[in-house]
This record gives sequence, C-alpha cells and structure tokens, in this order.
Amino acid sequence: MGFGRFFSREEEPMPEIEKEDYMEVNVMDSGGERPAGKIGIRIERLNEFADTERILRAVRMGSVIFLRIKGLKEKDMGELKRAVDKLKKTIVANNGDIAGVEQDWLVLTPQYAAIHRD
Repeated sequence: MGFGRFFSREEEPMPEIEKEDYMEVNVMDSGGERPAGKIGIRIERLNEFADTERILRAVRMGSVIFLRIKGLKEKDMGELKRAVDKLKKTIVANNGDIAGVEQDWLVLTPQYAAIHRD
C-alpha cells in the first residue's frame, strides 16, 4: 500500500469536530517546577551503579527517563544487571513502568505514565 491511498480525493472527508466534543485536561498541577500540562522527559546515561540514585530521583520527581545503558554494558555486565534490577524493583514498587528499547536503551516512567506494549 502506498501513500497515494491516504491522499486520495475519492475518500470521504473526516467529519469536523465540534468544540463540545473535547475538553483539555492538565496532566500535572501547577504546584511543581514545570508548567501545568507539561511532562518532563530526560535523557540519562547509566555509566556506573551509583548513577541509579540520580535516575530514580528524577523518576520520583515525575520525569520520564530515556536511559542509555551502553556505557555500563560495555564496562561490566554484572554491574549492569545489578543496576537494572535495582531500577526495576524501585520503579515497580512506586507503580511506575520500565521497558527495554532496542539493546542499549531503557524507558522508565513514574506512576502517571504507562508504556504500551504490543
């Protein structure tokens, strides 16, 4: 199937959405450091086991973390396993979510966000 099907004029146009059909919802209150409705997404690196505390602190503060684990993976697989186990236990205990993305990345979320898996 090519892109032509999506841009074809033969299909009926989508119905217009009336203003009453939707409502804006803020994700977070304005009491935090971020403006209302903003989700913090951080890119972090896991180079040693000690980095887990900094990463967990960011998740507890409400940030979604894209974590690059390649540095520790190349240095010490045993320490990487220990660090990932600690991250996983703490994230799950706080009702968050964690998932691997490709071979060198993890995604960690606080309790208000979930990772959809197929």
